[in-house]
Amino acid sequence: MTQHFSLADCDAVGFDLDHTLCRYNLQESASLIYNSFAQYLVTEKGYDKELLTVPPESWDFCCKGLALDLEEGNFIKLAVDGTVLRASHGTKVMTSEELIEIFGKKKWKHFTDSLMASRTAKYYFFDNYFDLPGALLCARIVDCLTREGNQETFDFWKDILASIHHNYKITAFKENSGLYFPEIISDPGRYLMICSQSVKKWLYQLKNAGKFLFIMTNSHSDYCRLLCEYIIGNDFTDIFDIVISNALKPGFFSHQPNKRLFRTLENDEERGTLHSLDKPGWYSQGNSDHLYKLFKKMTGKEQPKVAYFGDSMHSDIFPACHYSNWETVLILEELREDEGMASEREEPLEKKGKYEGQQKKPLNSFSKEWGSLFVDGNLGLESSANSFTWFCKQIHHYSTIAIPSLEAITGFGISLEQSLL
Repeated sequence: MTQHFSLADCDAVGFDLDHTLCRYNLQESASLIYNSFAQYLVTEKGYDKELLTVPPESWDFCCKGLALDLEEGNFIKLAVDGTVLRASHGTKVMTSEELIEIFGKKKWKHFTDSLMASRTAKYYFFDNYFDLPGALLCARIVDCLTREGNQETFDFWKDILASIHHNYKITAFKENSGLYFPEIISDPGRYLMICSQSVKKWLYQLKNAGKFLFIMTNSHSDYCRLLCEYIIGNDFTDIFDIVISNALKPGFFSHQPNKRLFRTLENDEERGTLHSLDKPGWYSQGNSDHLYKLFKKMTGKEQPKVAYFGDSMHSDIFPACHYSNWETVLILEELREDEGMASEREEPLEKKGKYEGQQKKPLNSFSKEWGSLFVDGNLGLESSANSFTWFCKQIHHYSTIAIPSLEAITGFGISLEQSLL
């Protein structure tokens, strides 16, 4: 059945912030994220100092759509049917013989139809640019621990979670603690990319066409404000009717009986809870049902149509589509034209930015180790034809359309439309 999607038909248009509205200099931000975790693990948890130095070629390991078996230390690339296409133990790539011996032709032991919805203590999926530096760090931790002894199971994930909390806890920005926020605050131009004039113009076109615009981000309000003021300008609140920070996606979209209530903000501190949303503004936490009721009130429609742009399949696209039936637009920088990326890599040294040192693979480029994000052959099977990856299937199933960046569609104005088969 053919479906038709038109942005002009949408009543409310929402945006994730990090890696959607706000693009990052991925080479710099990846190093910062990696270092913020690695320094904590070395100084506070006693991990090997080797983790602090990353050879440029190591970044080729980073690829979206990989699953990490947290107990076995194996990274897995899945086919659409749940079988294993490629795998590594830490950063050590498994041979075709090892794939057959370990996984055979069977589905991966943790594979279920609800993989995208779940987060367990058994595995973790890496699906966005905040995740990928952590994937490389986890792989190198497995390498170190494997060299130290014959470990059959691994228990480092709790330390990874502790490093995340140390750097991203709700008070970290205000306290200027950890490594991540102090770096962003001191030199935002090194890490953040200012919104192009075409994107700003497009946002105003949506606004002037009567669209209800909103930002919904898991970032806390203080960091959200810094990003928006830097990339858009101090007038960003004139563009967006509502800003939701600390949204705690994907839980924001769940239909559990005890939904999180929206909370008011005062000087970036969460205050009282709200049992309904009565007007636009800046709020924290909340849930999609109460937000949708506000859309009804603001538009005067019983079933207003919502489109949401985001970069994470797990936190943005899957839950918005599956639980709320919103139209979803996946920001997938891997869709950028190969020619454009090649020209960036071949740029003369004297024209490169002041922060570019020895070159490493950008996170949004092709991984030689893992192959295509979209199709691949099973290295463990002879004469294996290429098939869609499991991650590609999720993109096809849950995103209305996928685009490399907002800039890719600004030329369409509000007339962006797509016929879908």
